[in-house]
Amino acid sequence: MRLVFAGTPAVALPALDAIAASSHELLAVVTRPDAPAGRGRNLVRSPAGAWADEHGVEVLTPAKPREPEFQERLRDLAPDCVPVVAYGALVPPAALEIPRHGWVNLHFSLLPAWRGAAPVQHAVLHGDEITGASVFELEAGLDTGPVYGTLTDEIRPTDTSGDLLDRLSASGAGLLVAVLDAIEAGTARAEPQPLEGVSLAPKLTVDDAQVRWDEPSFAVDRRIRACTPAPGAWTTFREDRVKLGPVRPVANGPALKPGDLLVDRTGVLVGTATTPVALGEVRAAGKRAMPAADWARGVRVESNERFA
Repeated sequence: MRLVFAGTPAVALPALDAIAASSHELLAVVTRPDAPAGRGRNLVRSPAGAWADEHGVEVLTPAKPREPEFQERLRDLAPDCVPVVAYGALVPPAALEIPRHGWVNLHFSLLPAWRGAAPVQHAVLHGDEITGASVFELEAGLDTGPVYGTLTDEIRPTDTSGDLLDRLSASGAGLLVAVLDAIEAGTARAEPQPLEGVSLAPKLTVDDAQVRWDEPSFAVDRRIRACTPAPGAWTTFREDRVKLGPVRPVANGPALKPGDLLVDRTGVLVGTATTPVALGEVRAAGKRAMPAADWARGVRVESNERFA
């Protein structure tokens, strides 16, 4: 089939690689406009756009997909289908109707669970044991379209959102191409999503990433892993913000009040509403990430200090 791909971040690249290696023809890549990044705030191409540049594929960067110029170019390209992975913009009905097989979206949850921008993060945050990926037909509703196919994956006890997303983007790329193959062959069947089991996964904010030390240790662990690598879990120490890497719950640790710090030969423990957690990496503002023990030695944590 003739395809136009829509995607933006690095998580879309495995699908692009898989499509490029398939029998389908990739006509163009639709991605979000170049955005300022880095200290110099220079305009930078999205990862999907950069992939297209490297492979000599046309790049379309509409500010919004409802722009008439974009829709006219899409009609000129006349794709049979538009596969989507983390594009990052709502697609209006007029654009959805242009390809004869519509837009098919690779979404990183088992729909109807975790509809929205951050399905992997919410699966980790809420302690799901199983998640997966779904390929569904894009429609006007938020991730509500009928589903062509799914795959499942176990969430491991130490998985961060980044770990899980890496796995799902790789396995999901194969699922997406399999669905495209079936659509071309006329054997694909999209089934309506169940009415039960709907949950929403809005983007996690910086406020969501603040560690709540008055939560149980398992919830502290999940929040930090859910926010790794982005938006990045954080707390405050001596009124300054520090970012935290994944922690390890300590089942038989000493009794500590929420936020209390204990530095010993084994590392750095922090109190929660239940048992303490052992810190992994700590990154103070303007500093590189370092093991918690090195951070504690550098700032000379005193016996009565705590995280806010």
